[in-house]
Amino acid sequence: MGGPSLRQLHAHHAIHEGGLSGAIDKTEELEALLEAGDTEEALKAADQLVGYWVTRILSHADAEEEGFYEEMAGDDPDRRLSIVKLTRDHDILRMVVADIVSRLADEGLTPEVMRRFQALIVVNEFHSREEERLLFEEPKK
Repeated sequence: MGGPSLRQLHAHHAIHEGGLSGAIDKTEELEALLEAGDTEEALKAADQLVGYWVTRILSHADAEEEGFYEEMAGDDPDRRLSIVKLTRDHDILRMVVADIVSRLADEGLTPEVMRRFQALIVVNEFHSREEERLLFEEPKK
């Protein structure tokens, strides 16, 4: 069901911001390695970046889906619909990460893989803002 910080907007927001800023920093480090032509280190950084998405961002998504979303939605039909949408966002993040893993194994570190790393950042940013708005604002009567 997740810890108490999931239930407090300021703490939940801090979790989102920390995860996002870490993903951005690690993506920028990867881009710098590519620009420097250090493909061996860039491949290691890409693997570490995938690991970050799995252990930091997707594990947070898993925690939210293990009861927190249901708790926040309660009996409110609008919030219940919001949970479906937010869970779909998580599924999209999972699909993109899985695609990156597959592409890294098959093709290596291509421009398409880098576009997917950037897409993860954008989707996660929009998802986090929407989640905070949909779950922490007072429901409209």
